[in-house]
Amino acid sequence: MNSAGSPGPPRFPATGRRVLVSGASRGLGRAVARAFAANGDRVAVHYGSRADEARRTLESLPGTGHALVHGDLTDPAQAARVAGDAASALGGLDVLVNNAAVNVRHPLASTPYEEWAAVWQQHVAVNLLATANLSHLAARRMIDQGTRGRIVNIGSRGAFRGEPDHPAYGATKAAVHALGQSLAVSLAPHGIAVSSVAPGFFATERVADRLTGAEGEEIRAQSPFGRVAAPEEIAAAVLWLASPEAEWSSGTILDLNGASHLRT
Repeated sequence: MNSAGSPGPPRFPATGRRVLVSGASRGLGRAVARAFAANGDRVAVHYGSRADEARRTLESLPGTGHALVHGDLTDPAQAARVAGDAASALGGLDVLVNNAAVNVRHPLASTPYEEWAAVWQQHVAVNLLATANLSHLAARRMIDQGTRGRIVNIGSRGAFRGEPDHPAYGATKAAVHALGQSLAVSLAPHGIAVSSVAPGFFATERVADRLTGAEGEEIRAQSPFGRVAAPEEIAAAVLWLASPEAEWSSGTILDLNGASHLRT
């Protein structure tokens, strides 16, 4: 019986949840992990190669019961181990945030074919297949637990407006959006809501050099607010999409770009 006295799983909790954030060693992943921890949730901080930065993320989280999990998500066996380690450390999984991604510049006109092919394979492996595999692994645990759940994917504005210098990034993020909508339909009967955010440009360590000089001015001018987002603004939206109140937003792709690109 749920809290209302009717059959079915209990209402999805607003806090105290078990959360796996992929690619959480720095940048947006770190901001998302901190947002959930500040909300009273327990977080598994995943990293692929930046162990020291991941530990700093873990140490910065408020509250207790958080964990560090490691693995190369492009390897299905390691992805399964990441999900298993997170579930073991937290006692299950209630929320998955698919944040791990790669974004390598590769304009067609100046990229040799061998490099082009390799970059596309890398983007598909990290941005799309790792997201699909972790989603399966987390959702199966939510189903087997008999609890409700949330999956939030980090997509991109580039999926809609085009990325001429980063076409594999734009294409794989569009696929992530489509994957999220497909899973939203298939997982709703299990009480699992799936949604995506589509951020525009936001400031992280990785892109700090691009925000200086003339290029920085051009990037900030993309938004009528004259600035780029802070990671914490994106993280706040992710936290809401994982909330009990956001179940009816399952299937949505939430634009977070400061009116820099308006879809119709």
